[in-house]
Amino acid sequence: MRFLLTNDDGIYAKGLSALYRELSREADCLIVAPEIEQSAVGHAITIARPLMVRRATKNDKFLGYAVCGTPADCVKIGITELSDQKVDLVVSGINRGGNAGINVLYSGTVSAATEGAILGYPALAVSLDTRREADFTFAARFARKMTRVILSNQERLKGSAINVNIPCVPREKIKGVVVVKQAQSNIVEAFEKRVDPRENIYYWFAKESQSARRQKDTDVGALAAGFITITPIQHDLTRHDLLDALKDVMKEKI
Repeated sequence: MRFLLTNDDGIYAKGLSALYRELSREADCLIVAPEIEQSAVGHAITIARPLMVRRATKNDKFLGYAVCGTPADCVKIGITELSDQKVDLVVSGINRGGNAGINVLYSGTVSAATEGAILGYPALAVSLDTRREADFTFAARFARKMTRVILSNQERLKGSAINVNIPCVPREKIKGVVVVKQAQSNIVEAFEKRVDPRENIYYWFAKESQSARRQKDTDVGALAAGFITITPIQHDLTRHDLLDALKDVMKEKI
């Protein structure tokens, strides 16, 4: 069995290493990951320049393929060109930082898993809810459990990727595991204005969710409350509930 592993924090990220160590107990794992950090690139793909790929090593041993591109690029080229056998599952992570709510749209981690689903493969995205250095051991073990769940329910989950967010707290403080929807609240957009030593003005982007943390039935709210969240996601962005209404509006306008 072959798992394709990727991320958006870069091929040498600790979260990816932890994932590789744990999932290698379950399957043969091939790492195809960005050469440098690609956080918040969303579902971008490279089309205007060649996609450079090199064999990466760690401690003089083959680590995987480093791609000068995005997480979605890594999944595409990993499946079609770099894997010498059929891929059974795409796993993206473990991201340092939560990917819940509106952040799902910006996340390179989640987009890599979504790309796997687009190509017809079972896919999993895993994120640890912290921006600091952390121990990814428990998150990797939980990811391993999720691979079993996904592979044993492939038909029911076909066309979807599973997005998992894990609180960065001691294991005994995790309140449980919940299947919840993605939070839909807006984000407070804020830029902090600063001046560098040469008196050039620059801006540092900062953001935080609004009321979503109080919505316990969403990924953002449940994660903030101490639960591991599981959310099935898809790439179809169509508002199916508005199709008929919009058709009626357009009949009146044309």
